[in-house]
Amino acid sequence: MLNTLLQTTQEGAEVLTDEESVEKTLSIIELISSGGAAGQFIIGVLFILLVGAIYIYFERIFAIKAASQVDSNFMNQIKDHVSNGKIDSAQMLCAQVNSPVSRLIGKGISRIGKPLADINTAIENAGRLEIYGLEKNVSILATISGAGPMIGFLGTVIGMILAIFELANAGGTIQMDVLASGLYTAMTTTVAGLIVGIVAYIAYNHLVVKTDKVVYQMEANSLEFLDHLNEPT
Repeated sequence: MLNTLLQTTQEGAEVLTDEESVEKTLSIIELISSGGAAGQFIIGVLFILLVGAIYIYFERIFAIKAASQVDSNFMNQIKDHVSNGKIDSAQMLCAQVNSPVSRLIGKGISRIGKPLADINTAIENAGRLEIYGLEKNVSILATISGAGPMIGFLGTVIGMILAIFELANAGGTIQMDVLASGLYTAMTTTVAGLIVGIVAYIAYNHLVVKTDKVVYQMEANSLEFLDHLNEPT
């Protein structure tokens, strides 16, 4: 009889433990919905920023990758054409390749016959335009990386205000279910804002590194071209 009672008690305790563990399980959707209208609005804004940051990152990474693909034999062919006086063939080759490097070299070839300083200036001006094109929308990522955590912090402040407001209306009685909505708003928006900021920050810095590599490639090929023009004939 005693054994049966103990077994029944243990089973009841296990069932209670299971029920408590189930009650403590909270999905991400339930966590967001528990934050109230203010929390859901801020989470929605942060989600839009996250999607925008991801789109800009992949759009730019593919564009930069395409811009960095230059045939290793390209400059040798250009120098051969220029040395042999085949300026039209060199310009045609630049048009066929259609990359930032080829456009810079093409701009320099179109100025052949003028002073070297003029050719250098033309290449530098074209280079600024190419860099501007490579950095298109990248600054938006920097803005998102800073704005995301700030918007999340705004949600934190709103959540704490809501929690204090509910506490004041409860007559000074501290009840967690009264504070839950405001606290959920504060915590979920903080986490979401940090996630958006971190993702945008990493994406921005990665694009900056990739862009710098393409810029270095443009500068190296431009110098090689100018050095070839400056060689004595």
